[in-house]
Amino acid sequence: MTSRFPAIAADITKLFAARNTHAVEVAILQPADPFLDMAGEDLRRRIFLTESETGQTLCLRPEFTIPVCLDHISSQAGTPRRYSYLGEVFRQRREGGNEFFQAGIEDLGDRDTAEADARSVADAHALLALVLPGRSLAVTLGDQGIFEAVLAALGLPRGWRMRLARAFGSAPMLQAALADLANPPRNGQLSGEVAALVLDGDLEGLSAHIAGGMEQAGLSASAGRSPTDIARRLIEKAELRSVRLSNEAFAALKNFLAIDVPLDGAAGALESFAAGAGLSLGAALEKFAARAKAIEAHGLPAEKIRYDAAFGRPLDYYTGVVFEIAAQGGDRPLAGGGRYDRLLTLLGARTAIPGVGFSVWLDRIEALRETAR
Repeated sequence: MTSRFPAIAADITKLFAARNTHAVEVAILQPADPFLDMAGEDLRRRIFLTESETGQTLCLRPEFTIPVCLDHISSQAGTPRRYSYLGEVFRQRREGGNEFFQAGIEDLGDRDTAEADARSVADAHALLALVLPGRSLAVTLGDQGIFEAVLAALGLPRGWRMRLARAFGSAPMLQAALADLANPPRNGQLSGEVAALVLDGDLEGLSAHIAGGMEQAGLSASAGRSPTDIARRLIEKAELRSVRLSNEAFAALKNFLAIDVPLDGAAGALESFAAGAGLSLGAALEKFAARAKAIEAHGLPAEKIRYDAAFGRPLDYYTGVVFEIAAQGGDRPLAGGGRYDRLLTLLGARTAIPGVGFSVWLDRIEALRETAR
């Protein structure tokens, strides 16, 4: 390791090797489109963009999951395969520097998703226990799949399910969406032509109209959402305004989001909720229970793991379990990760490849190590 790397880097790479991972290095300069399209609003607005000589929009590497998945696809490597990495990422932060080190593991292609999920949580916990010896760690789990199953069981239309699923992981966005669901806002003030295209649900025509307006105003689509994305959102918003959830269904959704229990009682709590609300969560609940058993089998301290039904992470590509690990009593996560079964297909993989992974913030770990000295 060079002097640029944190002092704990050597210990982390040894742990990665002991856990049968393939160390990978990915380019610092990355194509921006995958991040703009798939990473979520929270990350999109914080990345550093530039442009190649040919006009391609590029960015400094803001995270590792998407680049590692792109490299896996281009290499046509077989699966299952576990990749590890340690390097700098570049994105704006509310606190701390905009260049900082992350390390993690991306676990691709294991069809036993319950075991792979449990292994990812265990890997992250083992890494933190190694570099923070004696420090008590708290694990918080959420589940995008359970949340989406509840939305479907409540009979919400696709537009509302998509909006709420995108908001999962951002408390302000979720609260705003729930407020709109309880009291749909009135129609916004749109110009005549735009209003007509929105009312007709004409995605192609509305996209072309928006693209023309952006071109006249000298705006680049790479600076934010694409015209098609803007058009889709406008049409979705119009559809959302026409829906109002029943009082019973809204109460059930609020009751679900209030579930916050130790993991060893979480499957039972979800079963009780579903029975009381008259809902069937089907395969999503079966997967949840299998994962909880697999996590227990890895010997993690059950009393330090909680399931919070309202907990998510602000990245659009998650599809199942999401988790964060913090120092007991700490206010910032030291590690975070989750399952992303659709991501590799969206990035161009010819066949579906399930994936789960995590990253750790090395600067936050080093700050805790300093305070312990």
